[in-house]
Amino acid sequence: MIIRSKAPLRLGLAGGGTDVSPYCDIYGGAILNATVDMFAYTSIEPTDDGKVVFEAPDKGLQEVYSNAEEVNTNGYFILHKGVYNRVVRQFVGHPLSLRIASYVDVPAGSGMGTSSTLVVSILGAYVEWLKLPLGEYDIAKLAYEIERIDLGLAGGKQDQYAATFGGFNYMEFRSENVIVNPLRVRQRCQDELCHNLLLYYTDTSHVSANIIREQQQNVQAHREESIASMHRLKEQASQMKEALLKGEIDRIGEILDFGWQNKKQMAKSISNPRIDSIYDTAKRAGALGGKISGAGGGGFMFFYCPGNTRYAVAEALRQFGGSVFRYEFASEGLKTWRY
Repeated sequence: MIIRSKAPLRLGLAGGGTDVSPYCDIYGGAILNATVDMFAYTSIEPTDDGKVVFEAPDKGLQEVYSNAEEVNTNGYFILHKGVYNRVVRQFVGHPLSLRIASYVDVPAGSGMGTSSTLVVSILGAYVEWLKLPLGEYDIAKLAYEIERIDLGLAGGKQDQYAATFGGFNYMEFRSENVIVNPLRVRQRCQDELCHNLLLYYTDTSHVSANIIREQQQNVQAHREESIASMHRLKEQASQMKEALLKGEIDRIGEILDFGWQNKKQMAKSISNPRIDSIYDTAKRAGALGGKISGAGGGGFMFFYCPGNTRYAVAEALRQFGGSVFRYEFASEGLKTWRY
């Protein structure tokens, strides 16, 4: 028997960064995101040899542990180990015997929530295998606790909920309370947005934890410019929700541009000269606005290109050596099955 799972990656359309503590604990945060048809995959094969085998088949990596009630979280498979340790400690109470393999459709550090989505995918496979009594909110919250508390990895809360629920969601964050509001965006509006929203990989990655720590320090130090920019990003999430629900798709370019100008004020390391140059080039070629996906510093960017300007924008960006990715929006979140 093999247990499999997959969870979708996301595009953070508005409000990015307001889901990070301590801002969301003090002021409340709001995010609007949408999942796309790029996934984190996990496969579990139960065994009877008393070994725990972690594998990344695409990279040729493997780690093996014997009769492990808890494994150290050093090395490549830190996320896998974090999930294994929590599942054994909280739900099972004894060592498990299995082979577990994973794969993600995009590189790590790409800004599409890869780490958190992978945690959701891994956790989902355990839920399917062990028949754990966890609903969507339970899985997302537990994935957040494993990544942020157990493993001490800095970051926000949106990615775990996006990967678990899927679709277009307006999310509200205040301290421990998270509310996911699914949006009924008409299909023709989704299709038009997908046509006009060009997804561009800068061929660089980033370490989001460093950027997020800088953002957190700015809030803790009560830096007014940084906090004011987060307030405006929270308002941007409301603007984006209204535009999507009303079908006012061409407003999205200016809403993205408004958000990008404010996002750069949250932390100095969010942008750099190369990213600024890419953004300015896209706008000169016809884009109305855009942003970097995720915390910043590298990874994916996306641009709203009205009409058929996406082709001119893609051509203009060729000089930077990145690549344009095709995608569709994904309406479903975490999926699990056994074979």
